[in-house]
Amino acid sequence: MNKKISKKETVEKISQFFLGIKNKTPNEIKKIKQLAMGVNFPLKEKRKLFCSGCLNPYIGREKIKIKNKIKSIGCLECGKISRWKIK
Repeated sequence: MNKKISKKETVEKISQFFLGIKNKTPNEIKKIKQLAMGVNFPLKEKRKLFCSGCLNPYIGREKIKIKNKIKSIGCLECGKISRWKIK
């Protein structure tokens, strides 16, 4: 039988995961996303640390453009462009 972990333990596990995201694989990121969805925990700012298309972490060499208070990041792996408003 599957052992269910509490929401508090899950939040701690997610926080520990995102401390060292630069050396993670897309499969590990996918599992953490599913874990967060399973306990209804929003990733908020943490979702900006990886590509939403291929789930590869941003490592700092991506194409970044800022124009009209919108930040655009182009993924090197899949070419997807993510855009966020700058507050």
